[in-house]
Amino acid sequence: MSVRPAGIHHVTAIAGDPAANADFYRNVLGMRLVKQTVNFDAPDTYHLYYGDRAGNPGTVMTFFPWPEAPRGRIGAGQATVTSFSVPEGSIGWWQRHLARLGVPATRPAERLEEDVLSLRDPDGLVLELVASPDHHDTDPWDGGDVPVEHAIRGIRAVTLTERDHERTADMLQNRLGFTLAAEEGDRLRFHTGAAGAAVGTVLDVVAMPTARLGEVAVGTVHHVAYRAPDQQTQLDWQRELLDAGVSVTEVRDRSYFTSIYFREPGGVLLEIATDGPGFDYDEPLLELGRRLRLPPWLEPRRDQIERALPELKIEE
Repeated sequence: MSVRPAGIHHVTAIAGDPAANADFYRNVLGMRLVKQTVNFDAPDTYHLYYGDRAGNPGTVMTFFPWPEAPRGRIGAGQATVTSFSVPEGSIGWWQRHLARLGVPATRPAERLEEDVLSLRDPDGLVLELVASPDHHDTDPWDGGDVPVEHAIRGIRAVTLTERDHERTADMLQNRLGFTLAAEEGDRLRFHTGAAGAAVGTVLDVVAMPTARLGEVAVGTVHHVAYRAPDQQTQLDWQRELLDAGVSVTEVRDRSYFTSIYFREPGGVLLEIATDGPGFDYDEPLLELGRRLRLPPWLEPRRDQIERALPELKIEE
């Protein structure tokens, strides 16, 4: 491959109640709601984006909240864990913070020399906080209840659970430009190899040949997006993947970035998203996430869309 991903752009999951989702990610994890919009392909549901102050690529977790949707099943062929990076020495603070709020969390044995805290969000989505000594060139949000010295810096990694991990590993190394960096038991750790990338450079593949296949619904990850610095790089990705026989979508306009989508051999949906134009494309930085924003082609339907959406009150 002549192109490589510059780390994770965002991770998108499916939630149930949008109010409970916003409360957890804003008030428990201390992330900023940087965009309140709708699923452009199904505008009867919200698309909520959380991240650092500006929603910089690599810091963003997004959700499609479907209150009436069934609970999904976490299993093989899915991104089963999303890991956030927090400053070294912060895990103890996070344990106390989560305990005060009644959020169960466990501190498993060190994994690949990492200090990890594992928890779930209100819909059962598996999350981790990983203490990292790495420098993060992000701008953590200081407008919530989490002190900036302990705040989430970005998405450190995702974990894919695979029945046939060898096919996935082959695509990661020979089609997507990842490098195998470590092995521990049934876990393979890959790095993007992107020079200078501060967040989202780790991808773990866990081999579970007998695991049940997952079902994508509430409480599961929908897709994982990797970064392209610009649209030309994205088009280079698209061409190289097509030349390799991978089925790839056309470029789709997501207002704040453009996207292409494809699946790895185990079934996980991946995306290549451009870094720009960014979340301040249609509202000032200081006002991100306060009001429902719609792309120009949906703006004429605003009244209809707002009537279909459940109420979501965001306190300043």
